[in-house]
Amino acid sequence: MLHLAQLPLSKTPTMEEKIIIGVTDCSKFELYSNWVLNYEEKIEVVQLGYKQDNFDAIKKCHGIVLTGGEDVHPHFYNCPEYYEYCYEDDVDEQRDAFEFRVLAYTEEHGIPVLGICRGMQVGNVYFGGTLIPDIPVWGKFDHGKMPDKTDRYHEIVVNPSSWLNGIVNTDRGLVNSNHHQSTDRVGKGLVVSAISVDGIAEAMERLHATKLPFLLFVQWHPERLKDVQSPFAQNIYSAFIQAAQKWQANNPLSIV
Repeated sequence: MLHLAQLPLSKTPTMEEKIIIGVTDCSKFELYSNWVLNYEEKIEVVQLGYKQDNFDAIKKCHGIVLTGGEDVHPHFYNCPEYYEYCYEDDVDEQRDAFEFRVLAYTEEHGIPVLGICRGMQVGNVYFGGTLIPDIPVWGKFDHGKMPDKTDRYHEIVVNPSSWLNGIVNTDRGLVNSNHHQSTDRVGKGLVVSAISVDGIAEAMERLHATKLPFLLFVQWHPERLKDVQSPFAQNIYSAFIQAAQKWQANNPLSIV
């Protein structure tokens, strides 16, 4: 039986049939945008953000990528005392609020969502979860960048019975790591599907993922993995794009 990530994409759409992916604004937006544009002839990227003041552009999107970036302000998960563990110059409450609004919209309309790094963190908070505000202070190994500013790499273990396992087709793999916050209490309706060797949540999915709209949160950065053919990059990309294509086919008219 073919796994989801092995299924071929359908024929190339016409200009009117392009798959439109909303990618949230961040300092490294172009990295995410270029990654999403792997199938350049059939995909269009829309930059979504409060600075663009273009929330309504989500109405034409067939999928959403929540990108990396700033710490989520801890008052959003009712732990304002954690603020001292955040990077003070790297908190943006307006971005938090904008992306919670994006998630509310995608949940209402069943639009596929892929959250990357901060995208996983803001997603967990949206669903009522909490965060570890600083992993080393909480007694875990450092998951931030290396001293030379390059990504750290480590192994993760994927739950054999998870929906994610059916996408990546493996129980273990090497991923990059560049973050100091992570999931603590898991949000309602979510489950951790991959962990690092020291117990940090590396991926989350819906409790009943196969029966509900595509939602995948990963802590690593598939858009900049050294091995671009890694299943933790390519298979995830393919699964997400296929979900967006399916949503487009089932919703031919724009939402107004």
